[in-house]
Amino acid sequence: MPPPVKRISTVDIRRKKQEGRLITMLTAYDYPTARLVDDAGVDMVLVGDSVGNVILGYDSTIPVTMADMLHHTRAVSRGVRRALVIGDMPFLSYNLDRAETLRNAGRFLQEAGAQAVKLEGGREVAETVRVIVSAGIPVMGHLGLTPQAVHQLGGYRVQGRDAATARRLLEDARILEAAGVFSIVLECVPVELAQRITAAVSVPTIGIGAGPHCDGQVLVTHDLLGLYGDFKPKFVKRYAELYKDIARALREFREEVEAGRFPGPEHGYSMPEEELP
Repeated sequence: MPPPVKRISTVDIRRKKQEGRLITMLTAYDYPTARLVDDAGVDMVLVGDSVGNVILGYDSTIPVTMADMLHHTRAVSRGVRRALVIGDMPFLSYNLDRAETLRNAGRFLQEAGAQAVKLEGGREVAETVRVIVSAGIPVMGHLGLTPQAVHQLGGYRVQGRDAATARRLLEDARILEAAGVFSIVLECVPVELAQRITAAVSVPTIGIGAGPHCDGQVLVTHDLLGLYGDFKPKFVKRYAELYKDIARALREFREEVEAGRFPGPEHGYSMPEEELP
């Protein structure tokens, strides 16, 4: 029997920053993708509320519910042995009363097998972070473009391009650090600002559209695999073009069935003629 695999912890993630080693994180929403990401040696697997856009067909993350997130986090947790699994707290699952917020955060660990949760916002969620952390639940912060606030932000736009908002984001990062987060996602902020924030806080920063100076990087796995045809945000690097390969395979299946070429003799089972009724 193989020895048990050591699970990456939040302590390991923070140590990586201290030692100057870069951190990797990818999304997963199901068991097979989770296994692939974990087998690739990625440090953290985020079960993002981006499941709404990527898997469930919504045009934003706002319709995603706790039931959705727990369902997908359970599937991912069954596929991961080594990486740190983080469950994304969906819209209106925190910033509620203390008891309901704690219950929702705790369900990710107790029912879904995650080791941490992520929530969006800066100073306005600092007390929420303190409450969750004080209950023994690790929290990852998220600043910059926060998709749950897309209507308030006026769309999916780069954040922190002027002095006032850049200063506020830097202050928010320090506030989240003081509140007890173990890391902070920086989404769609200017490269220079991400570098300044990364140097200003002791916890790791994980960039997505925030340039090369963060302590780590995260992408939506479906984006880097090219599973959505022509959709490609500026900050995404495609490492494969699976949409084209899958589309070709599906067309070939249809064409072979219609032409009578599939299934062939090698794809069927046989029985002795004398056993036929």
